[in-house]
Amino acid sequence: MIRRSSRWASVAAALTLAATGTAVALAGQGAAEAAVLPNGFKSVGYMPSWAGNVSTIQYSKLTHINYSFALPNANGTLQAIDNTAKLQQLVTLGHQNNTKVGLAVGGWNDGNDSAFESLAANAGTRTTFVTSVMNVVRQYNLDGIDIDWEYPDPGASGNNYTALMQQLSTALHNEGKLLTAAVVSEGGTANGVQPAVFGYVDWLNIMAYDGGSPHANYDWSIASANFWKNRGLPKAKTVLGVPFYSRNGYVTYAQLVALDPANANRDCTTVNGAQECYNGLPTIRRKTQWALANAGGIMNWELSQDTTGSTSLVSAIYETVMGGTGPTTPPPSGRTGRITGIGGKCVDIAAASSANGTAVQLYDCNGTAAQTWTVGTDGTVRALGKCLDVASAGTANGSLAQIYDCNGTGAQQWQAGSDGTLRNPVSGRCLDAQNNSSANATRLQIWDCFAGTNQRWTLP
Repeated sequence: MIRRSSRWASVAAALTLAATGTAVALAGQGAAEAAVLPNGFKSVGYMPSWAGNVSTIQYSKLTHINYSFALPNANGTLQAIDNTAKLQQLVTLGHQNNTKVGLAVGGWNDGNDSAFESLAANAGTRTTFVTSVMNVVRQYNLDGIDIDWEYPDPGASGNNYTALMQQLSTALHNEGKLLTAAVVSEGGTANGVQPAVFGYVDWLNIMAYDGGSPHANYDWSIASANFWKNRGLPKAKTVLGVPFYSRNGYVTYAQLVALDPANANRDCTTVNGAQECYNGLPTIRRKTQWALANAGGIMNWELSQDTTGSTSLVSAIYETVMGGTGPTTPPPSGRTGRITGIGGKCVDIAAASSANGTAVQLYDCNGTAAQTWTVGTDGTVRALGKCLDVASAGTANGSLAQIYDCNGTGAQQWQAGSDGTLRNPVSGRCLDAQNNSSANATRLQIWDCFAGTNQRWTLP
């Protein structure tokens, strides 16, 4: 995570903005139970002590919020927490809306982790730290602690981190509280978080940003989450972090949208002559769709950097999880009828099932609703109330086609080509019948575009 620094302030001061753009969307929308997302999916946001207004957080769209940051001392005590009135208000409003509130301890802190190194190296100071943390949890009625040590190195430091997390886990879980941790995206430093820690935490917030080219792009970010899963982190404990700011500099998403509303649907733009790359709405939706299938949640840094209204990234995450772009959004207009391909077979939904994940295949044309598609003006292809979708938001050759709740992600966008192909722009690949087959029940997939007979489609 990033703790307040002159670096952030200087970048912000250099911008000429049409509006300040630092507010987040309106709070308290819907009943308290709205914060409980399907299948235990987590939407986690960080709220810094130095920015943002807690009364404007969209609590009903978040499951957990971490107040940032408390800093440790080398002797195991905690430094005074900044702006405790703000923390208290955050806890009150969060609990009123069924959103859990924790305290993040650490942060980037200009790369200085010496206090963590010292306190974790000694059993006595570890105990002092655990006692200090538990006192704060009780004092502010917190729901948990997020340890943000950046970063324990492999070896002795990693051993000490494991010992500290084991002791914290026991103390917090004995009182029904959560223990989470923020971890580096990938690489050798990540090995300082030993697999034993996976059993002590409720989940890990993977900081899949400040890396990749362009910044925090989809493939690099998913690879970061898979790096941790491949080390043994359970799916349910894998929470994918997304940035609400840009690199190469540090410009908030809200500032970027204030400069040009079209930036909400981009991942890179130019600010004061420099390229700034970030995650716009399509990429946030796509990452959320991946997390729904492959992880336990989405985390963001940080809430004060979001926008209001239809461009809100918090809203995009929530709406994707809930299966659409909002309850009042009508289906798009378009052309409706059958889609035929190789051998004159029809694009068909297996067993005429509308369940998420149902296979899309070729089958003898029969005029049923399972073969009646609407090619929408919004780039979607819909049938049985669901969208033609690339499973797990895959981009590789062989990623299978399915139907899924319409959610506005790039995995559900299709462009008809003059050569008869149906192209998925995010992957750059085309809808394809496996093995050049026209047999009934042949699965559809995406594959490199070459306009062969198994990639040419006749649309309504």
